[in-house]
Amino acid sequence: MLAKPLNVLHVITGLTDGGAEDSLYQLCHNDRRNMHRVVCLMDAGQYGPRFEAAGIEVVYLHMPPGRVTFAGLWRLWRTLRELRPDVVQTWMYHANLVGGVMARLAGVKAICWGIHNSNLMPGVTKRSTIWVAKTCGALSRVVPSRIVSCSQHAVEVHRKLRYAAMKFVVVPNGYNLLLLTPDAGARGRVRQEWGVDDDMPLFGMVARFDPLKDHANLIAALAQLKGLGWDFRCALIGAEVDAENAELVQLLEDYGVRERVLLMGRRSDIPAVMNALDVHVLSSLSEAFPNVLSEAMACGTPCVSTDVGDAAFIVGDTGWIAPPADPGALADQLALALEEYADVPAWQARKHRAHQRVVDSFSVQRMIDGYSASWHQACHV
Repeated sequence: MLAKPLNVLHVITGLTDGGAEDSLYQLCHNDRRNMHRVVCLMDAGQYGPRFEAAGIEVVYLHMPPGRVTFAGLWRLWRTLRELRPDVVQTWMYHANLVGGVMARLAGVKAICWGIHNSNLMPGVTKRSTIWVAKTCGALSRVVPSRIVSCSQHAVEVHRKLRYAAMKFVVVPNGYNLLLLTPDAGARGRVRQEWGVDDDMPLFGMVARFDPLKDHANLIAALAQLKGLGWDFRCALIGAEVDAENAELVQLLEDYGVRERVLLMGRRSDIPAVMNALDVHVLSSLSEAFPNVLSEAMACGTPCVSTDVGDAAFIVGDTGWIAPPADPGALADQLALALEEYADVPAWQARKHRAHQRVVDSFSVQRMIDGYSASWHQACHV
């Protein structure tokens, strides 16, 4: 017998361009059984218009980044009392704290926190974020009924922060495989736009410019590949990854690879971009469940990644893994990819395996089923 549909209210910190925001959008947009509304602690960001276009109601509390206002808390409490959701699902630390506590005060019994981060690195992560994460750990025994984590690695990180271990449920992120799929036409269009010949090996990394993404690691590895005589190009895509970024341009010039690297900035056509690449590279210092790997693989693009978060689990036997912050090791794995790229039958088989792994393990329906099961468990605690 099918479980009854639930009225779910999501509380998220912000709707900027990120993995948690995309997972929330995919969940609300593709779940045909449960009813979804969203409360955002801040403003519309990049994803707000997408929710609106999909007919998903969003209430904005317009709190400043990192700050809580009485007006925002009051509106959140009123919204909770008016809508009386069956379940409150919160997303990210500040929403877990604010949304979880306010939901308890408003009388909601089924509360699920969401963990989408394992990047709690002193000196890199904001001190306020680390404080909120640790505060949530102290409250995890009394506020949430379940804690939904996108990755097993994030569970281990948060257990060390004294989060209630028995409440964790792992639900990997899911992807819309109607949009993320192999597309030879998109590959040709984007490569033509970028001026890259079809037979030129093209690496790429889709990632904002951020210390945790460690672009310097990738650039140093590319310099080693160039020194070994390999011919290739590499496209860098993401916020602040453009010719206006003086720090990034200087890195490329210092390592002597400026002419090999395309700085493309933020793009909205990520499925087409992933199809244009031959190999997607992730050079991060830290991740939880890096969406870009699954997005690339869904398009049939094999990946080379540092061993961060659940990256090795996502890639499986379809790509290559290197230790973080080790350009030599990353260069070695990129060279292995280039060697196999020259063997057309072997490369086509690898592309197929990469696509099939996402189909089998990371579809959006699997994510919906995982969240729904967690919500029903929370309702019966």
